[in-house]
Amino acid sequence: MSLGGRAGRSEGWAWVAAALVLGACGGGGPPADLFVVTRSGDVPGARLVLRVTDDGRASCNGAALVPITSKDLIDARQIRRELEGEEEGEAGPADQGLSLPPGPMPVFRYAVRGQDGTVSFSDTSKGQPQTFRDVAALTRRIAKGPCRLPR
Repeated sequence: MSLGGRAGRSEGWAWVAAALVLGACGGGGPPADLFVVTRSGDVPGARLVLRVTDDGRASCNGAALVPITSKDLIDARQIRRELEGEEEGEAGPADQGLSLPPGPMPVFRYAVRGQDGTVSFSDTSKGQPQTFRDVAALTRRIAKGPCRLPR
């Protein structure tokens, strides 16, 4: 047997191994959601379902995924960590299913669904953690920016 024959067989096995590794890593599957924000309210354009994915894209109201900025992806990942508890074993607002009642005269209401649970609040809810304000700001930036919505 020549060395060329062995090399060819080795290369063939290398391709098989690479394909198995890619398959095990979920190559080609849909991107993981960081979270889904449902925004509602009584003003025109308030209704929004925003899906943010871990590959740096977002979808507004079921439309096709569009790229978001690196800053928005970094902010979205930070929001997810804070909603789900930053440290292993630490409970975040999503783990607790935190739901804050609206304060006086709310304009927007939000529900944020992540892997560990759902939180809900309004723009006028008392006692909001900063993360909830960050959700509202990120939702507005992505809706008006990449999704090209009025609100």
